Amino acid sequence: MSRRVALRHRTTYRFARPVTIYPHTIRLRPAPHTPATISGYSLTVDPGEHHITWHQDPFGGWAARLFFPGPSDHLELTVDLVTDLTPVNPFDFVVEDWASTVPFTWPEPLRGDLGPYLTPVDDGPDADLVTDWLERRRPRPGTPIIDFLVELNRAVRADVDHRTRMEPGVQPPSQTLAEGIGSCRDSAWLLVSLLRRLGLAARFASGYLVQLAEEGREDVTDLHAWAETYLPGAGWVGLDATSGLLCGEGHIPLSCAPRPEAAAPVSGATDPVEVDFSFESTLTRVPEGTDA
Repeated sequence: MSRRVALRHRTTYRFARPVTIYPHTIRLRPAPHTPATISGYSLTVDPGEHHITWHQDPFGGWAARLFFPGPSDHLELTVDLVTDLTPVNPFDFVVEDWASTVPFTWPEPLRGDLGPYLTPVDDGPDADLVTDWLERRRPRPGTPIIDFLVELNRAVRADVDHRTRMEPGVQPPSQTLAEGIGSCRDSAWLLVSLLRRLGLAARFASGYLVQLAEEGREDVTDLHAWAETYLPGAGWVGLDATSGLLCGEGHIPLSCAPRPEAAAPVSGATDPVEVDFSFESTLTRVPEGTDA
């Protein structure tokens, strides 16, 4: 059964004084490949005096470029979208026979096409920690690819606790493993590293996670991050290391890229200034038969 929901996400930067806001890139519009049906979308920018252009980035996602003619003491970005969430079976795909077990060999030119997604990740100063962790979980030859991906995703979830981390950027995978804790983007980047070490194509995904609760509990939504791996015959398959599950209808991708910084929801700069940063997300169910 499909559920229609209205999502509002507001990001606010308040500066200690009016400053020059240099051009910003905003990746807060659902990507063209999202499985969710998006029936309404708007991006509202304050200050109102600005110029905006839309384009698709090198990875097929939507990006807005914002230009501001004069100084401002704030920047506020408000996303409103309406989506119909229809339950999906995350295992409803078929993998090519030659890639149905691990390990497998990429044929040319497909390997070349996927080059950026096969490039090893810089795991940080203690890369041996990642190597050792993976060696203890390396699959036996002939292991079904789906079985292994499910177990690998669950293993990351079991060994890395989740925390909300407000600092910008992503931790090196070795740090995430050593500390046993990280944000959703830290766990996602660790999983990308592990997949690439195994010769599997993987990318970093940034998006919204919509979680509809049972009656009497509150629905929630927030910005989220996960990993996606390319399976021949199936395409990109999402793996959420924060939950240990495959991605479903509640995962709405905004940007997917070989590197986390290329998928950042907001990127740009201002003159040096103290900043008060805040964000809020709200989710409202739209009654059946109601226009939104």
